[in-house]
Amino acid sequence: MNRSASVLSRTAYGLETHLVHVECHLAGGLPGTTIVGLAEGAVREARDRVKSAIRNSGFSYPVSHITINLAPSHLSKSGTGFDLPIAIAILAASEQLPRKALEQTEFIGELGLFGELRRAHNVLASAAACHQSDHRLFYLRQTLMRFS
Repeated sequence: MNRSASVLSRTAYGLETHLVHVECHLAGGLPGTTIVGLAEGAVREARDRVKSAIRNSGFSYPVSHITINLAPSHLSKSGTGFDLPIAIAILAASEQLPRKALEQTEFIGELGLFGELRRAHNVLASAAACHQSDHRLFYLRQTLMRFS
């Protein structure tokens, strides 16, 4: 069983965006969640929102040590838009979602404690960058957007 997964997302700096790989690894040891990769406050707090959202959405939160890496590590990551890609990476690593469905798709969104998807900021710049990369963008209320 492969206990790791990588999901695509973006971080924005004004009108410029950078691709971020949200990597998840499930390991033995004491249960807990660690987020690394120059994550600022709201991103580190995602572990609590994501855990609650996963459980309240009918999925199971893995009982293992979870390490989330936001790569590249030299870029500062801020805001709540990483909640959704972190949750998707955890679900894929725990084999609750198929990895195949995640290919060429970027995820952006804040999660509420009960699993509802909320708006994130700077999505227009991310949508344009997705179009240039020929990726799909999954954002807000389970809407799959593809620009042609």
